[in-house]
Amino acid sequence: MAKNFYELELRDDFMFSLIMRDPKYCKPFLERVLGVKIARIEYPKFQETIDFSADAKGVRLDILAEDEKGVVYNIEMQATKNQNLPKRTRYYQGMVDLNILEKGEDYRNLKCSFIIFVCTFDLFGEGRHIYTFENRCIQNPELRLGDEAIKIILNTKGTMDDVTPELKKLLDYIDGKMPQDDFTRELDEAVKSARKNERWRLDYMTLQMQYQEKYEAGLERGLERGLERGKKVLIEMAREFGLSDEAIIRQLQEKMGLSPEEAADCLDRYGR
Repeated sequence: MAKNFYELELRDDFMFSLIMRDPKYCKPFLERVLGVKIARIEYPKFQETIDFSADAKGVRLDILAEDEKGVVYNIEMQATKNQNLPKRTRYYQGMVDLNILEKGEDYRNLKCSFIIFVCTFDLFGEGRHIYTFENRCIQNPELRLGDEAIKIILNTKGTMDDVTPELKKLLDYIDGKMPQDDFTRELDEAVKSARKNERWRLDYMTLQMQYQEKYEAGLERGLERGLERGKKVLIEMAREFGLSDEAIIRQLQEKMGLSPEEAADCLDRYGR
């Protein structure tokens, strides 16, 4: 179900998390995405509570960073198309805000935050490399709410001429193309170096084992509740763990004994 550790690329969320936990790579990444200069970034202490774990409610934050002005950045890699991604940005925003405020602290102390999803697909189908969202008045789009909560969806498959050459090269590299400038070459070398790290390989294997155990437990619970429920649970768990449509169809065939046609029809009903 999962890639071998030695095959991981930057677009795999485990590898992305490893690389972006180094300010050497995270700071220029953010600068290219936002088109601003950042003096420094650091990783808040509460990042420890959202470390590599399979125990959270189906999600974990890949990267959480803060710059010298107190702006908070949550960066997520998304290599599997999921139509629920807009709702996930809302949930992640809530997780970030809850961690920013101490219990009983005034909500006015909430910091400006960016929720950034790097997608290897075009969620909205407009061909843009970048989609930026903020809350505005429907009756007067020029009127901003001013809650300082911004969400950015990046698309490595963009076709428009809508971003800087530097950001385009970064997105191209994430999409699987060869590095084209100094920064993407540095990222490529960092990925190659990470693949040689034995401790990270063991961390990855442990995480995949936890995922598999949770996946099997969820499937068993679904089967106990009936065949149709089992199919739905299998698809939900597979989506949670980032399986592609093709992989889910194979799982339905193997676990449920369905034909390829039946499995595809089941995925259409419960998981598209």
